[in-house]
Amino acid sequence: MSKHLGNVLEPIGLMDEHGADALRWFMLDSGSPWSARRVGHGTIAEVVRKTLLTYWNTVAFQSLYARAGNWDSSTASLDNLTDLDQWAVSQATRLARDVDQALEQFDTQRAGRFIAEFVDDLSNWYVRRSRRRFWDADHAALSTLHHCLKVVTQVMAPFTPFITERVWQDLYTTTDTESVHLSTWPEWSDENISDTLRDQVDLTRRLVELGRSARATSGVKTRQPLQRALVAAPGWDALPEGLQAQIRDEVNVLSLESLSGTDELVDVSLKANFKTLGARYGKSTPEIAAAVAAADANALVEALRSGSATVTASGVDYEIGPDDVVVTEVPREGWTVASDSGESLALDLALTPELIGQGIARDVTRLIQDARKTSGLDISDRISVTWESGNDSTISALTSHADLIASEVLATSWTQGSVSNPTASDDELELKVLIAKA
Repeated sequence: MSKHLGNVLEPIGLMDEHGADALRWFMLDSGSPWSARRVGHGTIAEVVRKTLLTYWNTVAFQSLYARAGNWDSSTASLDNLTDLDQWAVSQATRLARDVDQALEQFDTQRAGRFIAEFVDDLSNWYVRRSRRRFWDADHAALSTLHHCLKVVTQVMAPFTPFITERVWQDLYTTTDTESVHLSTWPEWSDENISDTLRDQVDLTRRLVELGRSARATSGVKTRQPLQRALVAAPGWDALPEGLQAQIRDEVNVLSLESLSGTDELVDVSLKANFKTLGARYGKSTPEIAAAVAAADANALVEALRSGSATVTASGVDYEIGPDDVVVTEVPREGWTVASDSGESLALDLALTPELIGQGIARDVTRLIQDARKTSGLDISDRISVTWESGNDSTISALTSHADLIASEVLATSWTQGSVSNPTASDDELELKVLIAKA
């Protein structure tokens, strides 16, 4: 930067636009104290969006549902926790340890990465997977989130003293010290950190990602329930029932079953990668390619998962690796499969009338929930719903799933009737909906 060239960024201007905490977080998180770094409005705005705004929104979420459920933070206790609660508490303890050790080495970048990853996990996994419990003012869920936010607020305080102090004043002064900067650094012990639970949740999340990938390639809507998913992954069947339920809910299937392999669900074809084979085997490459093409594709793929395989050409054995072949997998009709790093998940795409009805019910639930938001209703407001449809499938679904939809959208009445001025509508379902505060 050069003042003569006019490309200097004045720190006061940056702080005025993005906030002092945003600039502090960027400088501490983007590199070691002695490292040079590129500074710009866009890069600072990005770290605000990814970490600070996510942290703030998670705090706002906790405050909103604590107030809605008349929850008193002085009653918070980490008893009777679910597997997901225990994971969050364990990860918060891990965060306190990792940030403590990083800052002992003056490694603010590593400490910042630990904080950013935890904030993302807390918001995009724990909170999202526990929304229904927060809706019901579940004591264990509110206590767990309250505890996790306290830990992350304390370890973030040296980085972002102003936003963390504001959060502390809102959530913790009634039960703790009058300032986060006067509080004791969170205690940690390796005995309270569960690597097993961390690995189980990591596996759960990987399988969920495979399910999402499989859905994306199938074209089936996310809100359309499917009958079953078949899973092939080491240790998945040993997951606690609570975590298996998370997979079922995220992937939106009614059941999970074991899959010994994908042979029966996909057609596999192989061809040689001439570039990598040619670099190693030269003139022998065409013969090796012919041997690859003639091999049992499923058996060769299975062997390559262990790292390498052997093919024989003209009486000579050649070792090949995963990069030496191009694998093409085409799901058989009625199935979609996603695989990664030796783990696979297959979705049964067959739809029954009951499954279709459940999918319609979920679509209508989302339609009404969106209408609640645009109507300015409070999350705890009860509503009355009147609906009209000329589609037989829609009428059947809304009649048979009336109680479920009404409970989800907090409807005290659910009436089929004429709707002339709808609050929301769906052309595909031939549906018009009128909602009003009850």
